[in-house]
Amino acid sequence: MSNFKLLKAPFNRENPITVQVLGICSALAVTVQMKPAIVMALSVIVVTAFSNLIISMLRNTIPPRIRIIVQLVVIAALVIIVDQLLKAYVYDVSQKLSVFVGLIITNCILMGRLEAFAMAQKPWPSFLDGIGNGIGYGLILVIVSFFRELLGSGSFYGHKVIPQSFYDAGYIDNGLMILPPMALITIGTIIWVQRSKNRDLIEK
Repeated sequence: MSNFKLLKAPFNRENPITVQVLGICSALAVTVQMKPAIVMALSVIVVTAFSNLIISMLRNTIPPRIRIIVQLVVIAALVIIVDQLLKAYVYDVSQKLSVFVGLIITNCILMGRLEAFAMAQKPWPSFLDGIGNGIGYGLILVIVSFFRELLGSGSFYGHKVIPQSFYDAGYIDNGLMILPPMALITIGTIIWVQRSKNRDLIEK
């Protein structure tokens, strides 16, 4: 696989959320607004990329019986670093994300890439694979949060974009969009559109 394919494949045909159906819980919980969704996406990109890199560098020295423990320790250390940086520099967003940054440790995407790729590949391809899958995950978060914030709150990245005249004329924000079930429906719609364009994905 070329380096470009490692980065590009998770955007569409190997997307961790819409194709592999991983990381759904956080996609439902942190996509009410775009800002927390983007911060969450960046956090996952960093943790996925560097955990892949570290595990790939250590793969020949890790005893098979304790490989899961080693992987969890590496992920947990990176998540703690990311969590502390968020609290130091974007405390308000860190509060909105609540426990979900810590729960990156249990994100199936990370363990899946470590087991399926990093344990068998060299460091540089593993690093690119981590970035690609992190971006693929983040892309879905941003798309979902865009529609939920726009239709549910009438805003974009925290700024009101729907004119007051619309509200004066009777327009009402769709309160259902800020509820978790609508996040699931939005993701389901994205999956439907994607698989309609890529018919061969239905067989997977």
